Amino acid sequence: MTIIPRLLSIAAALALVLAACGEKKPPREFDGASAFGYIERQLEFGFRIPGTEGHGRMAAWLDSMARARADSVIVQRWTHVTATGDSLPLQNVIARYNPAAEQRILFLAHWDTRPRADGPRSTDSSVAVTGANDGASGVALLLGVMDVLKRSPPPPSLGVDLLFTDGEDYGEFVEPYTDVLIGARYYAAHQPPGPKPLYGVLFDLIADKDLQIYQEGNSVTGAPEVVNIVWGTARDLGYGKIFVDTPKHILTDDHIELQKAGIRAIDVVDFDYPAHHTPFDTIDKVSAESLQIVGDVAVELVRRESR
Repeated sequence: MTIIPRLLSIAAALALVLAACGEKKPPREFDGASAFGYIERQLEFGFRIPGTEGHGRMAAWLDSMARARADSVIVQRWTHVTATGDSLPLQNVIARYNPAAEQRILFLAHWDTRPRADGPRSTDSSVAVTGANDGASGVALLLGVMDVLKRSPPPPSLGVDLLFTDGEDYGEFVEPYTDVLIGARYYAAHQPPGPKPLYGVLFDLIADKDLQIYQEGNSVTGAPEVVNIVWGTARDLGYGKIFVDTPKHILTDDHIELQKAGIRAIDVVDFDYPAHHTPFDTIDKVSAESLQIVGDVAVELVRRESR
């Protein structure tokens, strides 16, 4: 009479073990805590406004970080003359893995910060934006991806380009957008030799503590298949509640300049960020946990193209 219950107990225990094994997730390659440190480091430079000391120091640091991690680095330097006649020294950095590969994907983020805190919720438009989320978060994510690819490179058949654009946030976001999206526009006109990437993903405002990333309207219309790839990848990783499968905002961002050049590019952005373009875009508004989520998705995009 005691044999059957005992067998049932053993079977139940075995089922629990098998279930636990089935639920085991692979170790994370992306390190959100380390990436958060990259946000802190950028903020130490102060405002990264083109033409300022902080901008120059950040440019040198970004160059050195890329050269220590990537297979090759392209630095694009030029001077942009604004509509008001100011001359801005600008610099894009392109970190490349397997630069000879025909099949490539592109990730990008802007590294400059806005000179005026003129967002709708700003209390003082005479001060600049610190850019913990708007600027530093995207850069931190790309640097975290570079750390992963340094340790475990993609196969020779897949190339990965990580583009840090300058001058995204300098002027006014009104037609003809002369003094914004400057670095993306320059890259689009001076692309590295070889085929265009299969697709591009722009990361912007992705470390908000209250992270929710809706699909962006110009991404849905301009490259719907890429939106499906990214949101499907997030869903497969268990982040379906963070990457919300619904369009919401329609934004003019760096991805638009890439789309104009024939690159299937989308914007991954949490635009519901109260501190956007305010003096309050500070380190206390962002988190390593949010970076971890988006970093996991970015790395998985590379790995799925490697299979």
